[in-house]
Amino acid sequence: MIQIFTTGGTIDKVYFDANSAFEIGDTLLPELLTESNIHDGYAISGLLRKDSLEMTDADREAIREAVAAADATQILITHGTDTMAETARALATITDKTIVLLGAMQPARMRRSDAVFNVGFAWAAVQLLPAGVYIAMNGEVFEAGAVRKNLKAQRFERT
Repeated sequence: MIQIFTTGGTIDKVYFDANSAFEIGDTLLPELLTESNIHDGYAISGLLRKDSLEMTDADREAIREAVAAADATQILITHGTDTMAETARALATITDKTIVLLGAMQPARMRRSDAVFNVGFAWAAVQLLPAGVYIAMNGEVFEAGAVRKNLKAQRFERT
């Protein structure tokens, strides 16, 4: 059984119109999993509904505690991309589980989102990687502590 924790981020953003601010909506993860033809073998728990720029150290600690307490040894975490690398570093002390963080550069509700691909890719990664903490985005896997988001290029890269 794969434990999935949702924390918000772009993957779950809702924009009402061009002039309004976004909100983190209900997660679309069940729909994304179904669209990826993944129908069972997981449990989903919502931890946060925040933009990752609004996450605090206390939020990261709550995520770490939830992951550490989970019975599952394979963990997926949906997360905003801006501070995903920071949360991955905060989880690095958990060494007996395979933890994969994923997100999207465009909200899942948008037609040209990378969300479905990233969910399917992370699903495979969490089952194939050894214990450790990783970020799986856009067809690449990065180890915690050795990755950063390149804001200008809108992609993750090794440090």
